[in-house]
Amino acid sequence: MRIRTETVERTLQAESRQDAVISTVSANDRLLDAMALSKGRFAVEVAGAPPLYLPSWAEVTRVIEDCR
Repeated sequence: MRIRTETVERTLQAESRQDAVISTVSANDRLLDAMALSKGRFAVEVAGAPPLYLPSWAEVTRVIEDCR
């Protein structure tokens, strides 16, 4: 799985479970900050599936803050 933001691009180990692809990062990972602070949107790419372009709305930041 690759996450691309305005300032960071990182490939993560991921596993497939039923209808989901799961990857784990620590709560203090700077990738989460990059996702929350990205202007506009960030991308989630998984081989064999079309990329997802997700808006970096306030809800993303709230979920990240709640995890911390």
